[in-house]
Amino acid sequence: SRTLFVSPDASLRYWRRGLESVDEGLFDLARELVKPGERVWDIGANVGLFTFAAAHLAGPKGSVLAVEADAWLAALLRQTEALHTEAASVAVLCAAVSDTDGFADFAIATRGRSTNHLTAVAGSTQTGGSRAVHPVATVRLDTLLDRFGPPSLIKIDVEGAEALCLRGGHRVLQEVKPRLLCE
Repeated sequence: SRTLFVSPDASLRYWRRGLESVDEGLFDLARELVKPGERVWDIGANVGLFTFAAAHLAGPKGSVLAVEADAWLAALLRQTEALHTEAASVAVLCAAVSDTDGFADFAIATRGRSTNHLTAVAGSTQTGGSRAVHPVATVRLDTLLDRFGPPSLIKIDVEGAEALCLRGGHRVLQEVKPRLLCE
């Protein structure tokens, strides 16, 4: 199945058949970077466009970790994951990846959840206001390594918190040296 659970609140153009035309560049990168049997981490998974493309390409011997700080989006990811039984296993973790294990404030964007962000990110490019701020658990890439094993590829799209994310991954970056796809 190539179905994704989405909502208009996700602020994305996925309300139609033929997902391949939604973000051709992202699909091209997935096809180029994800090989059968690989372990892929999708940090800032949103509704899972990259997550499930990677799961399909990694196949039944691969695995994908989808990390999404928005509990509402993480629930959509879990619904989609239940449909994708012929692809790589997908684990959904509701957390924000940062430079510390702990907690942070997470803003739910007014204009749509695709621009949700950590409130403490200096110089965040997100505008348009927030409709709510919720506490979210934060984890480091190195903490994920201890629990989920070494990734072959990490895709990071965390609305301005990419540097925080990378700062929490010394072991991942120096010892594992995965390929990075970072917005």
